[in-house]
Amino acid sequence: MHQLQQYLRRVFTVDLRALAVMRIWVAGIILTDLAIRATDLEAHYSNMGVLPLHVLHQFGWHPYHFSFHTLSGLWQVQVVLFLIAAVFAIFLLLGYKTRTATIVSWILLVSLQNRNTFIAQGGDDLLRMLLFWGMFLPWGKFYSYDAAKAQKPEPLQTTYFSAATAAYILQIFLVYFCTALLKSSPEWNLDGTALYYALSLDQILMPVGRLIYPYPDLLRFLTLTTWYTELLLPFLLLIPFYNHVWRLIVVGVLFMFHIGISLTLFVGLFYLINIASISGLLPPQAMNWAERKLLTSFRRPLSGQFQRIFKGFRSPAQLRLQISLQKPLLTKNQLRHAREGFVTFVLIYCIWWNLSGATARVPAMPDSTTWFGNLLRVDQRWGMFAPAVFKDDGWYVLEGHTERGQLIDLNREGKEADYAKPASVVSMFKNDRWRKYSENYLFVHYAFLRPYYCNYLVRRWNEAHPGNPIKELQVVYMKEYTLPDYQHVTPQREVLCTCANLLE
Repeated sequence: MHQLQQYLRRVFTVDLRALAVMRIWVAGIILTDLAIRATDLEAHYSNMGVLPLHVLHQFGWHPYHFSFHTLSGLWQVQVVLFLIAAVFAIFLLLGYKTRTATIVSWILLVSLQNRNTFIAQGGDDLLRMLLFWGMFLPWGKFYSYDAAKAQKPEPLQTTYFSAATAAYILQIFLVYFCTALLKSSPEWNLDGTALYYALSLDQILMPVGRLIYPYPDLLRFLTLTTWYTELLLPFLLLIPFYNHVWRLIVVGVLFMFHIGISLTLFVGLFYLINIASISGLLPPQAMNWAERKLLTSFRRPLSGQFQRIFKGFRSPAQLRLQISLQKPLLTKNQLRHAREGFVTFVLIYCIWWNLSGATARVPAMPDSTTWFGNLLRVDQRWGMFAPAVFKDDGWYVLEGHTERGQLIDLNREGKEADYAKPASVVSMFKNDRWRKYSENYLFVHYAFLRPYYCNYLVRRWNEAHPGNPIKELQVVYMKEYTLPDYQHVTPQREVLCTCANLLE
């Protein structure tokens, strides 16, 4: 038992300063995500958009989901919720009331993601899990207002071990190991053509991807390197000796890995979230160097004026609450044991969820137990390009028939409809949320989405162009199925939806 405890401490001890860096990074991503989503408040989160509440509840709702964002279909209500989320994300960034800010940020993030699951991607799952484990991590001990406000000497001990640190590190392990298990097709682990197919998708192709696309041998090498990296690299995190060396290797390799993804494929905030997730792995040696070279200003006490600004947030009600809590119902040890037990239970649950979904060798999780994962949103599946890469490439033509008899393309700002492939298909998407929505829009089992998107486009166009309204719109997909070995294929015109002007 003693040897097991020693092993766990060596493998799952983290540096509190690295956790603080991760906290700051995660908070910055939340703010960035809110800013991007805020440009589509009406489209993605209101009854006037592409997913009215009754459609969500009929087709995309789990009975154990919760969401404050579903309390109203008005975009104005969403503005209020977005502002509240932004305030607590700023608190998290500054490390003010860090645990409370983490809990509220997690609740509001889950609420927001549950409002529209059809624009979600894998990075959203990871961001949600980082916040979940963050509720049990002391990531406000450094580089925070809370640390400066404590008014006591900085602790010499910067390392920390708990069930939550084990959960955090094993979460990183699961992300990469399970995505490798899910990539079970020969194009990943045998013939190495997965990256060729991925870079054939013009909807996500970035400039560097375009540069390397003509070189099949390079693509094969990168494909196999990607798969073996995801499969084997996480095990370095479990080696109990020279732990700091292995962690630096993991952080360095995964940092370059995700930078490479961002340069070749349009994945939104996915790569930033993954880089944020590994920043907490930085060992003490790396943080000592970073503090000497980069972070010395963060260790200085906050100015009295800054402290007074935050001190003003303590209302008399909060002071009374603080007094009432001076006699806790449970001792600190009892609370710590309860917390450790709960985190351990959720960790085992997540490991089972991941492995049972990634390999048939692990017994499937019974349906009677999945409610817990869906309630806390610890459900997860790391299936990017798994088990095989999507082959249905193409681009959209929003073919509008105006009352003047013109045939225009709304994707080209009302220019004459042109069915030739655009020079850059990826540039046709406002952001990655719309790209993900358009991807889901293609699937037959998401056909219920189609008329709402079509009607939304007609309404928005006619409101903006009352002198040249559309009487009918066809959402056309120019399908270009990817064939092996750079074979040419003629795009096929598919009409996904037709709708008329409802105001006529």
